[in-house]
Amino acid sequence: MWSPAARTVCILVGIMCAVRHVSSQPVSIQRKSEQTTDDSIKLQEDIQKVIDQTLSASRGDRNTRISGASDASAHSAALTDLARGRFLDDLPRTLVCLLSGRPDCGPQAEMTEAAPLELDGGPLLALVSALTGSGTCAPGAAGGLPRAVVGVLSGLPLSGALLSGLVDAAVAHMSNFMGTLLGTPMYYIKIALQLGIRTPSLDGQQTCEQGDLKQLIMWGMNHNVNWSFSNSITDILLDVLLPPAQAACYPGSDCPSPPTVPFQRGSASEARDDVLLKCDRRNLAALNDTLCADILAGSRPGASASVLTFCRALGSLGAEQMERVWSNACHVTQTLVSPLLGRWSACGVGEATPPPATPAAPAPYRRVREASNLKLLACNYNSWAEDGPVDAVLISLCSDNQREEFVKQVCGDASLMRKLLPDPLNRWLYGYCANASADPGYLASQFCVYEQWVDQPSVPVDPSLLGFCMSLDGPRLTALMCEHIPLFMLLFSDPANGQFMPNCTNRPPPPPFPNVGSPLLESCRYSEWHDLMQITFEVLSHCIGLDQSGFTKEVCANKTFLNSLLRNPQNAWLESHCNSSLAFLRPEPTEHTSMTGWCDYQTWGQRRVDDSVVALCWQQDQLAFRKNVCCKASVIENLLQDPLNQWLKSVCADMKEIEETSVLPQLCRYSEWTRPIIVDMTELALCTEIDPLNFTSQVCAKDTVLQNLLANQDNTWLIKYCNNHSNPGLFPGGSGALGAGPTGFNPADQCQYSSWSVALPDAALLTLCWERDQSSFVSSICPNTVLLHLLSSEPSSAWVGNMCATYTKHNAATANNSTTTTTTTTASPNFCLAKSLVSQFNWNCSADFTSACRPGASQNMALQMVVRCWVEGLSSRVGALLTPPVAKVLEEAASTTVVILLALEEVQNTSLHVTENIRQSVLTSVDRYFDTENNADEKSVLLQCFGRVLTGLMQTSRDVTSEDMFIKEYFSLPPSSLGSVLGAAHITTVRLILQYYSGNKNTLKLPDKYVATMLSVLFQTHLVKEASLFPELLPLVAAASPADIEALPSVQDNVNVRETINRHLQAMTLERRRAFGMWYSRVMPPSLIISANQSLIRDTGNLIAYLPFNNFQHLSSAQLLDGLDVLQRNTLTSLKQDFIAHSLIGTYRNLTAQDFTRLGNLTCLADPQGLLVYKNTKAFSVIQDIVMNCTREGLRPSGYLISSVLLNSTEFTTPSLLGPGRLAEIGHLLPSLGVTFLRGASPSQLLAALPALASVSFSPVQASIIVEKISSITPLSAPGQLQQLGSLLVGMKTETLLTLSSDRLLSSLPAAARLNPGLSPPQVNALSTKLWAFADVIGWQEDVEPFLFWTPLVSVLPRIQLLVNNITTVSTKHWNTQQAKAIFKEVLDTKPNLNEANLLSLGTVGPGVSCKVLQELFRADSSPPSVRRILSFLRQQPGPLHTSLKKCLIENLYQFEFFFELIKDLGAEIALSMPVSTIKTFPTDLMDTLRRTIVQDPHHFLLLSRIKQELLVDKVAQRMGMYTGVFTEEEFRSMGIMATFVVDEVFIQIDRSFFIKNLDFLQELCYSKSKMDIVAGILLEPAAFGPINNWNHTTLSQVDRFLLFLPDNRLQEIPLALMTLWRIEKLFMSHHRWERGEIGSRCSNENERQRSFEKRQFVLQFFLGFLKINVLSPTPMVPTCEILHTTSPSAWTPNSLLSMSSSAFSNCLELMGRDPFLVSYQRSQVLQKVKRIHGAVPSFSQSVISQLGGLAMGLSPEELSGLRLAERSSIAALGAFRAWSNRQLSALFAAVLNSTQQSPSQLDSSTLVAMGHIVCGAKTTEMSYFNPLEFSKAVLWLGQLRLSCSEEQLLALVELLTNQLAFGSMSSWDTAVFIEIGVLAAGLPDMAMSALVREQIEGITPAAVSMIPPDKFSVVFHQRQISMFSYEQAAAVTVEQLSALSDIQRTALAMVLTPWEDRPVDFRGKSLGPALSHSPLCLTVGLLMLLLLPCPGT
Repeated sequence: MWSPAARTVCILVGIMCAVRHVSSQPVSIQRKSEQTTDDSIKLQEDIQKVIDQTLSASRGDRNTRISGASDASAHSAALTDLARGRFLDDLPRTLVCLLSGRPDCGPQAEMTEAAPLELDGGPLLALVSALTGSGTCAPGAAGGLPRAVVGVLSGLPLSGALLSGLVDAAVAHMSNFMGTLLGTPMYYIKIALQLGIRTPSLDGQQTCEQGDLKQLIMWGMNHNVNWSFSNSITDILLDVLLPPAQAACYPGSDCPSPPTVPFQRGSASEARDDVLLKCDRRNLAALNDTLCADILAGSRPGASASVLTFCRALGSLGAEQMERVWSNACHVTQTLVSPLLGRWSACGVGEATPPPATPAAPAPYRRVREASNLKLLACNYNSWAEDGPVDAVLISLCSDNQREEFVKQVCGDASLMRKLLPDPLNRWLYGYCANASADPGYLASQFCVYEQWVDQPSVPVDPSLLGFCMSLDGPRLTALMCEHIPLFMLLFSDPANGQFMPNCTNRPPPPPFPNVGSPLLESCRYSEWHDLMQITFEVLSHCIGLDQSGFTKEVCANKTFLNSLLRNPQNAWLESHCNSSLAFLRPEPTEHTSMTGWCDYQTWGQRRVDDSVVALCWQQDQLAFRKNVCCKASVIENLLQDPLNQWLKSVCADMKEIEETSVLPQLCRYSEWTRPIIVDMTELALCTEIDPLNFTSQVCAKDTVLQNLLANQDNTWLIKYCNNHSNPGLFPGGSGALGAGPTGFNPADQCQYSSWSVALPDAALLTLCWERDQSSFVSSICPNTVLLHLLSSEPSSAWVGNMCATYTKHNAATANNSTTTTTTTTASPNFCLAKSLVSQFNWNCSADFTSACRPGASQNMALQMVVRCWVEGLSSRVGALLTPPVAKVLEEAASTTVVILLALEEVQNTSLHVTENIRQSVLTSVDRYFDTENNADEKSVLLQCFGRVLTGLMQTSRDVTSEDMFIKEYFSLPPSSLGSVLGAAHITTVRLILQYYSGNKNTLKLPDKYVATMLSVLFQTHLVKEASLFPELLPLVAAASPADIEALPSVQDNVNVRETINRHLQAMTLERRRAFGMWYSRVMPPSLIISANQSLIRDTGNLIAYLPFNNFQHLSSAQLLDGLDVLQRNTLTSLKQDFIAHSLIGTYRNLTAQDFTRLGNLTCLADPQGLLVYKNTKAFSVIQDIVMNCTREGLRPSGYLISSVLLNSTEFTTPSLLGPGRLAEIGHLLPSLGVTFLRGASPSQLLAALPALASVSFSPVQASIIVEKISSITPLSAPGQLQQLGSLLVGMKTETLLTLSSDRLLSSLPAAARLNPGLSPPQVNALSTKLWAFADVIGWQEDVEPFLFWTPLVSVLPRIQLLVNNITTVSTKHWNTQQAKAIFKEVLDTKPNLNEANLLSLGTVGPGVSCKVLQELFRADSSPPSVRRILSFLRQQPGPLHTSLKKCLIENLYQFEFFFELIKDLGAEIALSMPVSTIKTFPTDLMDTLRRTIVQDPHHFLLLSRIKQELLVDKVAQRMGMYTGVFTEEEFRSMGIMATFVVDEVFIQIDRSFFIKNLDFLQELCYSKSKMDIVAGILLEPAAFGPINNWNHTTLSQVDRFLLFLPDNRLQEIPLALMTLWRIEKLFMSHHRWERGEIGSRCSNENERQRSFEKRQFVLQFFLGFLKINVLSPTPMVPTCEILHTTSPSAWTPNSLLSMSSSAFSNCLELMGRDPFLVSYQRSQVLQKVKRIHGAVPSFSQSVISQLGGLAMGLSPEELSGLRLAERSSIAALGAFRAWSNRQLSALFAAVLNSTQQSPSQLDSSTLVAMGHIVCGAKTTEMSYFNPLEFSKAVLWLGQLRLSCSEEQLLALVELLTNQLAFGSMSSWDTAVFIEIGVLAAGLPDMAMSALVREQIEGITPAAVSMIPPDKFSVVFHQRQISMFSYEQAAAVTVEQLSALSDIQRTALAMVLTPWEDRPVDFRGKSLGPALSHSPLCLTVGLLMLLLLPCPGT
């Protein structure tokens, strides 16, 4: 006999052989090695003999038997020897070898294979078949086991405690035993599952396929996710073994349907190769992806030796062998489970119907049903279309197993769908087809026909259909519901549709007629009804129906229009209609009318209200509507009389009153609870606390509400609550019906309950009786067990059982708690088996027994409840008895079981209820994993590879917290993996992500990179597939970059998308609007624009206004005029505005006044010649008003336009005749009318118009005239008078300011601070010095702050101590550097041990910190956080940091190891102080950080010298790789302001398309001379704008100021007709606007500005004919003063200026005096005319002298000495110019002394400031008499000028500053004093200058360095001092100074320049003569200096 062990092994393994039908012929044994011993040979012979006999027996040769003791002995000996030879240990390897089909597996394998064949063909199979039973499913058999179990449990004599103890002990021991037993098998099973279930993972492109639920579980098992499936396994087994009855479904509720997204609704018919139990697999997982990888690596110490052997055997197999092993093992598994699967498939889960009694055909084994078996299904779709019903089960089965064919044949056939959908069991088809169909648009067009819904109001819209349309056409349907009132009322008259109620509060008001997609709406544009005879009856009737109000107003009210229609005899009926309509016409609300005009609720109770008004008020004013309508019975009753208002019942149901708090209306929504929805328990509990009375009346007293809420098992506590808080006699439903029933329905007649036992009612009658007769319904049915059982058995009435159970429970609780005189308690009439059994065993159970205790509940349900209660109690008790290893094994076993069950579901066309039961466990486990897992990569994989399945589970979960937790994880992803994860997300997941973001964007605080990545993925991946997603993306558009918007997918043709964008454009930034225009231009090419109809702009909407100009310029004049209103409401570029103005006014010559009104301010951009044609017409007055408005709004029209349209009016010739009102009205024109007009106005006129004039910007001379006239009749010192002057303060004399008291001065400061341009330097000096002379100035800091920057240091120093005492206030003011240093020095004296906190508390005094203090702070705490705090403090200073401070910072920070980490913390100002030698070492990422820093704050880059700018940009461009290929748009924009500073070789490669399309952007940048030439060359390329002689007005508008870059010879090729005076003015104005901007003002040096002026002068004089004067030339043009303002006086010839009228010339005299480009010959000729007008020079008034300005430089010294310079304003006008000769300066200084009658010692600071350059006209002896204190107050201004004083004069001035009243001894001067005195530092004596220390040298300005005489420079500065220079100081050294230096001094200078310039020689743009060469001596000395001197940067 065989040993039991060997026999068992052979049986188990032999199954495989039996299944595979191995060869029945004898197989020769191939031995690996020869055995030489006799025993071995004998053993082999015995084995071979056993094998031969066994195989012979298996072939059916029954005569061949093992007989005799010898044979048996041989068999036994053979097997015993095998066992001794490690047979069992080698069994895994033998199994693998056998399954792989290899022939060399040895005799053990053949014995294993052959043995079971002797056992009659597989006894194990017979055993398994026997265990499964007979295979029948008789009802008796199905119910016998539950009844037997119930009988046993009910009859147990043991007590509950004893029984529980015995069971607990048994379960504990059994669990430990199973845990031990399953340890090793679990390894084999997990390895098999891992091989068969390929877990998704990221590939090389960071993508992965979407996994299903079983793959998710397998992934979790491999990544330590604790699934906790113990309870789920119990539920699955209970659902399979004890199937419950079909779930009840209340009337009106939505019965369960398949999920709305196709996540888990898999299809077995799909060509999938990953089905677990599919045997012909070709995509098995790699062995390294299984546990074997860890086992072979030795990292799984718990694995047994057999598992290791098994893994080694698998590892030796090839791919084909591994597939063969899988195939054979799969067949074995199928054979083992086929009896079970056969029974399941035959009986069905939970079915009680027996199968057909046909015997099964014999087969060696039964395969599980795969895709090929689906042909057996009756999925004959053609037969479904025929008459007759189609089985709903068959439909579901076909949808699961033939997905593609089903979608094609059913979802793609609307007629078949319409046949199937009426069956309620098929309603799931809506969601299935919506998600599965490849053409959802077809479905929407077939079923979502909203017009038919409105036309057939009697046909209700089913909630399923409405949900279907919401999923397919949500945005459009939502818009229609909000805008189309009849549709809104139709849908929501059914309370079941309340879940789809839209939020219309943020939508625009309804249009005049709704856009429901009907083509007829296009016909209802009454303004386009030109041929009225063609208007048909159909059009008229439909327009009346859809737009009754608009039709009445536009047609009926227009008699002319109506009479024209009545000419058609077929329209005769229209007259009577219009008469009746006009009689009841309600006034339309105006634009500014609020909803209160419509919604006058106080009158609704007494009058009839139109149903459309009721709906409109509900949509737009819900809160007030509920309060004033729903809560007032009289109003609601009146409205409900109209049948069209019946929908109010649903929205106002159960509304008694509205709480004024914000919680109640949103939380306690009683009206919504009437529908079958799930309400969270916590919300109900809160409502009971804050609103108990309403809750009791609205919930406890309303049976429908109570039943709906009890559908949530968590809300069973409501029964007890309502019993305690309700009236004793209150019974749900006892009050009768909730409302009147349908007409003719009488419950007494139709609800014949006694007859229902014979014939059950239909669903409709059952529902009506329940709703209208609840009391009788309950009392008649619930006690009737037979009737209740019959009703519960029907699917349509199964809900009655649940209802009766709930009522029974409620009545029992009421009876038990009632306090009546009767003490008897009636027992519950219904016995509950489940509750009885649980009570018998004393189990505490939290389960809800409602379903198990309802009448008619099955015993299966009761047993399920008992088992669940037993498991609930058992888990808490037995769990503590299990050891952790055992618990782990059991958990793994549970997870593995779930995977296997899912696989069985996959191959069996049945449901094991796995997904439903594990859904919540999976979500909870995943949430727990997200909370505990720290590896972001693992989280990313989980979301990316399983996001869809998680979303599918979440969609059907009731746990809302899972949704938030799961979705929130997407916002924790690293940006590196965000793109791939979001890209793989399902559209439903994306919507949830967007919903979460919209509600939490303020708290998420996502980094910009994250948002940018998210936008990119959403736009490029999901929006392409789902255009309806766009409205939900709008919250993100605000964060989208223009590049993201431009890269949007091509969904421009989607009307919903376009309209959504149009509605939200105005809320976006201009850059994003333009990006949308660029995106839209992809579908709006020029050809389409040209061929489009006239209404193109109106049809397109706002988007068209932001098209690129290259597209926009193709709009025709007709299109522009038609769509002008659309364009006007958008922000147009100046180029587009010019184009529109020129196109319309240049094309049309018959525009009306209304047309110009529509044009508005665009009129001011037109060529005046096009406007002057309307002179003497009605339109011209409109044009004048528009131009007047343009000047009032500061739009600055051309001077030619103002002169020709406004200023040549006769009313301006006599100013005194204008009334005060008119003068105030034209106040903004007074600067243009000039001084002549102002002198003609009377003081009383000006005083009356003062409020208007106070806000007008006048020149100083004009303002002085007005102020002088006003002061002649009212004293300026009167209280409040200065504040009234406003901008006229610039005209107040400095002398007057000095006479005012402090309170008057303080009152004027707010107005003075707002001036632009501001006060003159003498005025500011007078104000500041006078106010700081008062001791109370410390308390006036708020008032004097605007003038602090220009307050002299000497005025602040005496108050320093008081300021420090008030440091809290001082630390918030804007101090200049020298003031801050003085204050900081005092602070340091007060607190010598200054720490970081002290420094940070100093606020705006920060620029005064010394380098020494910074060094000490860095030494005290050199941690990165501390350093960053200090950098942040300095970076936030309001003013610039001094060069020495920035240099100190860089040198000290460079010592830190983390210096490069600080680059992003430096800010642009400090970062730009780093030398190029440091910057060039930056890696690419740091260079990119520096680039972004500069781009974000370009101001400090513009302050650098040109050489610094070019060197820096060159290093950045090199590191960013811009030196090869095209200079692309992305690269250009990434460089920002630096883009035009790249080397010419890079710039010339600029992308031409980008260049041409972005000229307006490029014109704002800065260009050197070489870049200008490149730009000119690009413009002249043929591909740009073609030949220059073909350019037109549009081309010139595009080129704009780039025209000045063209060479003169090419400029002359422009057609003369184009270059009119107006065009030239626009060119000048454009250039002036750029020059006044931040970039233009910093871009050019003096030489470049001169060249630019000469080019403008050439353009003007050439095209206006000045350069072609000959005998035939016309008279040169004479400019007006306004034209000179827009161009420049110096651009015109002297003859043109002299030809001006005297008044015009006088008005422009001030302008000429300030013109810096007037040359001497022009000045001379202009002065001649000045003398002719104003007389001899000595007779010039102060006003005339102030206007002369630079013109006075043409006067001789003798004439200058005769000037009366009595006022500071006239002195300042001359002192501002530098180009005076020494004789002229002396004459001017003498004239000042003579005119003011003062000696040099009497000159105050304001006079010295006014003198400016004239100070150098004083002799040194006269300078020595200056008041030192007054001069020190003026030095702040004088030190900013490049004074032409001699060395002796400068020395004399410096000596004044050494006075004790000034700054004291030079040795005590610190950095602040040197900064204050500016260029005057050049006058220091030689000895003092040679003794300067670092602190003093740091304060010397570069201008002062350049003014030191060369000989003095070389003598006074030692090389050590030169090495202390900053780069700016070293770069200021002149050629003459450099040539005077010694070699060692030059080397020291070069050492300062070299680190920044990164070159060994000076590249400062100066000609240095011969190149410097280094002699050996120089090199030696240089090396010595490197050793002796401190090296920069160390």
